[in-house]
Amino acid sequence: MADPYATLGVSRGASEDEIKKAYRKLAKELHPDRNRDNPKAAERFGTVAQAYELLSDKDKRARFDRGEIDADGNPTSPFGAGFGGGGGDPDIGDIFEGLFGGRAGQQGGFASGFGRRPPPAKGANVAYRLRVPFEDAAALKPQRIQLRDGATIDLKLPKGVETGTQMRLGGKGDAGPGGKGDAIVTIEIEPHRFYTREGDNIRLDLPVTLKEAVEGAAVRVPTPEGAVNLKVPAGSSSGKTLRLKGRGFHGKSARGDLLVSLMIEIPADDARLTAFVADWDAEGNPRARLGV
Repeated sequence: MADPYATLGVSRGASEDEIKKAYRKLAKELHPDRNRDNPKAAERFGTVAQAYELLSDKDKRARFDRGEIDADGNPTSPFGAGFGGGGGDPDIGDIFEGLFGGRAGQQGGFASGFGRRPPPAKGANVAYRLRVPFEDAAALKPQRIQLRDGATIDLKLPKGVETGTQMRLGGKGDAGPGGKGDAIVTIEIEPHRFYTREGDNIRLDLPVTLKEAVEGAAVRVPTPEGAVNLKVPAGSSSGKTLRLKGRGFHGKSARGDLLVSLMIEIPADDARLTAFVADWDAEGNPRARLGV
């Protein structure tokens, strides 16, 4: 193997952080998942990993710098002290876990031995976008999706689902030498004509009549899982908010509520109502708290 310092593009006096930074940069650029059509990149990827494995081990690096071992970790003379002294092997899998979301050693990568070629690349992941009706998302109703190969799958939505949530379907992507890639499904929750979402809560402006607001009444209220009765207290004003517990979105730890804001609707051409208010002089100033 070539000089490991040259392979990583660092000087012989480079610090541990500089070596790690150089390795991470090259590993990202050369990883087989990003270079499926470039076998030379995969080859260089293996060389870079081997160079890092040597230089990240303090003992091996010191012995290489003294000329006791070569770039492949072999003794430079039959009287050398042997390979793999007191320092522990670096866990390249820890770095790969940060870079690519999995441990290289567990996938047959370089952490398990020198000179091993990278595992055959899996097929490409396939991206899907799934539009979910607002009420279905709130109630976590299973959603059916058709994949590119014609297969259909019923997806169970996770708690806390929101627009942008991604779901991974293992082995449902393109085929490759190392097996199939995954299907990545991005959720998009459709807007609703009268609900709005606030975190895990849902807001609803509910029209009520003047009589219902003045006298109080039991009224029907829509929820994502069907209509329920709601008691409107007597003397309610527009903007008063009532809470229906557990009628919102399923959060990761608890379910949100449905927040119902009462909106009194006044008929435009009601002669009796017009005559009533003409003779009615309400006391007080409802705008006093606004300073006017």
